[in-house]
Amino acid sequence: MSGHVPANGDRQGGEPPLYRSLHALCTALAALGGLIIFGSAVVVTGSVIGSTLGLGGFRGEFELVELACAACASLFLPLCQLSRGHVMVDVFTNWMPRSTNRTVDALWTLLFAAVWALLCWRLFHGLLEIRGYGDRTMLLRAPLWWAYVPAVLGTGLSSVIALYVAASDLRPDLVSPGGRR
Repeated sequence: MSGHVPANGDRQGGEPPLYRSLHALCTALAALGGLIIFGSAVVVTGSVIGSTLGLGGFRGEFELVELACAACASLFLPLCQLSRGHVMVDVFTNWMPRSTNRTVDALWTLLFAAVWALLCWRLFHGLLEIRGYGDRTMLLRAPLWWAYVPAVLGTGLSSVIALYVAASDLRPDLVSPGGRR
């Protein structure tokens, strides 16, 4: 995890149990997202090969790809949030002391948490509405709300992760015993 130092990663004991649990969950969700994308690539490849050989493509392959991309995009967000992989512009704060930068980063991360929570709430609302309508894809007749489930999960967990990261910056003693050195 480039650039990320967990709340007490510089201590002898390693990462706190909460960090390890969150990291394992985030990694599992990202792996699931990767498997979904890989499965989409296999379906498209098989469809192209079938069409090229005159056997025909898979019915609704583009619908599968659309659903897969919509579903798995949010599954990568929690790991990115935990590893602090989002773009950060420190041109204006680079001259400040490290503690001040950590506080500024924590405040922006709290804003991230609020935005993730807002997105999660609206996606959940959309999930309920589209499920109620019974909307389905045209060819495969797959329920559209299925793609919302991982999006709600990914943005919700991203909000929790952002709160954890901000807390580890603002109050390391609350996140792990002993905090940072």
